[in-house]
Parts: sequence; C-alpha cells; structure tokens
Amino acid sequence: MIDPSSYSAVLRRSFRKTFPPAVRGEGVYLWDTRGKRYLDFSGSAAVNFIGHGVVEIAAAMATQAKQLEFVHSSQFTTPVAEEYATELLDFAGKNFAGGCVYFTCGGSESVETALKLARQYQVEIGQTNRYQVISRGQSYHGSTLGALSVSGNKQRREIYRPMVREFAHVGFPYCYRCAFDCTDSCRSCGQEYAAEVDQAITATEGEVAAFILEPVSGATLGAVVPPPGYLQSVAEICHRHGVLLIADEVITGMGRTGRNFAVEHWDVAPDLLVTAKGLSSGYAPLGAVVAGDHIAEPFLHGKAIFNHGFTFGGHPIACATALANIDVIEREGLCEHVLENEGRLRGMLESLRDLPIVGDVRGAGYFHAIELVKDKETKQTFNHEEAEQLLRGFLSGELFTRGLICRTDDRGDPVVQLSPPLIAGEEQFQEIESILRPVLSEAWERMGSWR
Repeated sequence: MIDPSSYSAVLRRSFRKTFPPAVRGEGVYLWDTRGKRYLDFSGSAAVNFIGHGVVEIAAAMATQAKQLEFVHSSQFTTPVAEEYATELLDFAGKNFAGGCVYFTCGGSESVETALKLARQYQVEIGQTNRYQVISRGQSYHGSTLGALSVSGNKQRREIYRPMVREFAHVGFPYCYRCAFDCTDSCRSCGQEYAAEVDQAITATEGEVAAFILEPVSGATLGAVVPPPGYLQSVAEICHRHGVLLIADEVITGMGRTGRNFAVEHWDVAPDLLVTAKGLSSGYAPLGAVVAGDHIAEPFLHGKAIFNHGFTFGGHPIACATALANIDVIEREGLCEHVLENEGRLRGMLESLRDLPIVGDVRGAGYFHAIELVKDKETKQTFNHEEAEQLLRGFLSGELFTRGLICRTDDRGDPVVQLSPPLIAGEEQFQEIESILRPVLSEAWERMGSWR
C-alpha cells in the first residue's frame, strides 16, 4: 500500500525528474509557485493552441457542468456532443461531408480507435483477410499497445516488444538524411519512398487493412515535412489497393500548420483522420476519429456495430470546451495568423544556422524543429551517450532555467522542437531567439571535447 501523502514523490522518482509546480497561465506564458515566468514554446506538448487562461473556455465548461456533467454514450447522446461533431466535420472540410465522428479522450485512444475501425470496416465489406497496418520507420503513434504496434520507433517499442504485434514499416521521407541521396532538394525521392509503400502492400498478398502516417511528423524526428508528391502518391497507392489511409493529425490538426488539417496543404483526402491535442487546447481531455461517409456506410445499415468504446468518450464538458475552442480558432483567425507569421518564425530559426551545432531547420506553420549535429559539413550526429549529455545533461535544463519551454529530444537525432500556441507573434520570436542563441552556443562549447 502506498501512502497517499508520498504518492507525488513516488511518481517523481519513477520518472527520475522533479518538476516545479505550475500555478498560472496567461497567453503564451506560465508561472510557477515562485513567481517565475516561462515562455511556453512547446504549447504544453503541442496541446495549447489558443493560449492559457482564456476565460470564455472556463465559462463554457462551467455552464455545461451546471447543466449536465456526464452521461455514458451507451445510454445517451447529448446535444453538445452532436453539435461539436457537426462543427468538427465541417472544420475537416468537404472530404468528410456526410461522415461521422468517434470521440475519445486523447491521441493514443484515437489511434487505437482508428486501427480497430479500419479492421472492422474491411470485415464489413467482405475483406476479412485484411488486418495488417503498415507504418513508417521511426514513426510514433501513441503509448497504448495497439498504437505502439504500428509505431516504428524502436526506442519506444523495445521494452514492450513481447506484447505488441510486428507489422511492416517502410522508409521515412526524411530529406535532411535522405536514403536516396537526392541531389535536387528531394524533388524526386517522394516517389521512391511512396514506392516502398506499394511494395509493402503487395508483399502481404491482400492482408493490409490500412497505412498510417503523420502528414508532418511529430514526436520522433521532429517536424519533418514530406517531399513534393509523396502524400499524393501514397494516397493513390492506398486507394488502388483498397487500403485505408489513416492520417494521424494528433499534433498537426486544428490549425497548427496554418491549415485546418495538415493534409490540406497537399489536397489529400484520408479515409480516417485522427486528431486530439488541438480539439480542446488542453482545457479538457478530448480526442476524435473523423471518418469519411464511405467508412460510416457499412455501420449505418444491417446489424453491424462498432464494438468499441471508452467511458469518457464524448464527455459533455469536454465537448463544450471544444466548441468554445473552435469558436476562438475561427473567430480570431488563428489559421490565418499562423500563415501570416510562419515566415517570421522560420526566419528567426534560420538565422541560427550560423551556429556550428545547428544542422537543419524544418517544419510548417507553428511546428518547427532544429536538428543538432556534431559536424555541419558531414551531418555527423551525436552518439547516444553524447546526445544524453547534450540534451539531458545541459540543454533541456538550461533552456528551462532561462524560462524557455520547448521540447529537446533524441528519438533518432537530437532536436529542439517548437510548437507554440497559435497566438504567438514577433515579440515572442525575439524572446526565444535571445535565449536559444546563447544556450546553443554554450552547448557547442561544452561539446568541444568530443569534436
């Protein structure tokens, strides 16, 4: 039995890290109990889109709580869930007109739902052999076992390998370290990477139910934008083979890249759209799977039932939160704001290329990453021990100490990942540059003994 009074300490020891208590948020800033202010340029793990402390969101939550706090989806639907589902379908665009929404509590649950829905859809249309799900190497789609099964990131999967399925993984279109040695700024490698998807589907002899990908990669290599033509080719290949295309937009949905959903940049229509973080901007737990009308069709007639569910899926307070959140996004023109300011953010980050530790700057909208290298000319990266010392031993803690919250991680190569609230602007760009530049310079000096 764990003494409740010691629970927090036990939890912290299990993660081997002590975090300061946060007590207040306003706009793009957070404050801890000591009154120290932090610039939240991680958007609280790419969750916060509209900023902290938006009073109308709290009011919407309170109003719904007073009216109806919760009912289970196996017994009732609610007007607020129905209204938000309609709003979300409209926000997702014409490709999802007539479709449906399945609510969850977060990203991993949404991926699990999409995987199961893809399998059952194939069964309902008579394709009972289709169960495999192809994904990309180094991908990450969630922490639950099903999501880990389709994640290509070995570091995340390794300890749980006896518990997860092994599906095929294809190449990751990562232009900075292109597997096809492109000489034309990766204008041709998109077709090479897409061909791997075609080959993987063909090799399974009709057993693939779906292919899952992030249009702009998130939690692994960091804000990798695909080469021209890649997503369009992948969509065509999946359609030709009867394989469902699942777009994992847990991070990039709801305007983070400057479009409602990132697939719109390439005019691609996935069969299933997975989203979560930006639905409520973190004010309440919520995720969703948005399905096209053709996916919903087999479940609307006959006896087919999607035998799946989560207790708190479609929670009335979460849906009320999301309704208020989407209203802010649209009323304040946050997608347009991102597109207008993307160049300024990118320009500030590009200015850091004069630092010897900065190898690559990439991303879209308000989702960017800086890849750190040991040798800029050869693109030589740091080994695992060096990366640990660089990231955990200095960079992460130093940035935090100086009041900048951003993601520093090593899921393949060390990166600094930025995903600020969509309300951020020029003032914050200057502030982040004033912190990033000296800290990255000092990091390079500290790593001098390894060069």
